[in-house]
Amino acid sequence: MMINKISEVNALNSLQNTKRSNNVAGSQYVSDEISVSDEAKAMAEAMFMNKVAEETPDVRSELVEQIKLKIQDPNYLNEATIAATADQILSAYGL
Repeated sequence: MMINKISEVNALNSLQNTKRSNNVAGSQYVSDEISVSDEAKAMAEAMFMNKVAEETPDVRSELVEQIKLKIQDPNYLNEATIAATADQILSAYGL
């Protein structure tokens, strides 16, 4: 048995490939989007702050030691230092 019409099959494949490439070129790519509510953002920030608070030690002993040494110096405690400290405390509380 001899098959002489193989060239017609190749022409059909060529036609199908052309249609496929045209469909791909004509399609539009749409990106995915999400929106996060303000409530979810606030909850995420609260969870982050809670994690940071848990990981941070309650007392930073090295800082306490530095301050103790500064207070022992009689020249450290003056009106300017006390006023600056008071301003920082008030600003920390938003006052």
